[in-house]
Amino acid sequence: MEQAVSANVDPEPKAVTAAQDELLTAIDKKIGEVRTEAIDLSFGEIMNLMKDNEIIIDPDYQRLFRWSEEQRSRLVESILLRLPIPPIFFIENEDGRYELIDGLQRVSSMVQFLNHKAVDKPELVLKGCDIVGDLNGMTFDVLPLTLRLQLKRSTVRAVVIKRQSKNFLRYEMFKRLNTGGSELSEQEIRNCSARIFGEIGVVFYEYLVELSKFPTFSSTTNTLADADEEKRGREELVLRFFAAKNGPQFYHGNVAEWLNSYMESVFLGNCKFDYDFERKLFQRVFDAVYRVCGEGAFCKYKNDLPIGGLAPAYFEAVACSFARQIEKVESVDPIRLNGILVASRQTNEFRSNVGTGANKRTKLIGRIEILEEAIKSA
Repeated sequence: MEQAVSANVDPEPKAVTAAQDELLTAIDKKIGEVRTEAIDLSFGEIMNLMKDNEIIIDPDYQRLFRWSEEQRSRLVESILLRLPIPPIFFIENEDGRYELIDGLQRVSSMVQFLNHKAVDKPELVLKGCDIVGDLNGMTFDVLPLTLRLQLKRSTVRAVVIKRQSKNFLRYEMFKRLNTGGSELSEQEIRNCSARIFGEIGVVFYEYLVELSKFPTFSSTTNTLADADEEKRGREELVLRFFAAKNGPQFYHGNVAEWLNSYMESVFLGNCKFDYDFERKLFQRVFDAVYRVCGEGAFCKYKNDLPIGGLAPAYFEAVACSFARQIEKVESVDPIRLNGILVASRQTNEFRSNVGTGANKRTKLIGRIEILEEAIKSA
């Protein structure tokens, strides 16, 4: 019996090896580079902080206000029933103010119900409440005082990423929290993550927004699907242009990871980015694309006619080939050049680089080179 007991005794713990010690030290160091603080804020406090401009809620780079009235109403219902809601996330700016980076839907929905004028929205009338149906049709002002006070005093857990945190780790933290199962689009995550990275991220994000509004770029990307446009699709196309032109080496088959890797390389200085040069070239390229190809520039073609909406692979091929041969493009007859490009995009060689299985770096480079050669022949 004694032998059986001793047989189950855990062996002596092994000594920590040098490699394990280095791993523990590396992790401890990284932990120290991200500083967070968790606080509970009532919705009444949040409204006061917004009024005093001590917190910043910026839908321009957050997701658009997409929740339906039913979703907003059910959030109010959940809070009245004291059901738990997910936390919200802030970053602390250099001036000490908190900038909301995740949770816009929850905060905006509650503020709209409590004081719709604060977010410049119509008064929220509850609808779709399926646990307490009597709430439907009610506004904040007609609720009993007890419930009005309960809503104002109800709290949400707020995680604050402190300004002392390392920029890249703040960026990575947000990106990981919002990747997978998130309602944000890939570009909305990038936009928000860029702001978290620090000044260089803010500058780069605002640069993408600026170029996405350039007139001929807007015109030539007019065939972008409405759903993609609502999710910052034009800004993603600007980033995609620069990634295809300057960073094909980062492409390994997954477009989202490719664009993330290229953007991060710009932030970290691993990929040089001359803002003035790139802006001037961008404008020349899309002026030329509009003059030569018109609004069907990035569509597929069949029987010499454009079909469907904007095709990203065609966008990369046309825009980057124009960038490589901008001097030639600006000097040749636009009608003749467009005819050559339309014919090139209908060849089996080009289609083999944009169809099924085209998510390869060799295919990306191949489709650009095919159209570049076509331009040279004009």
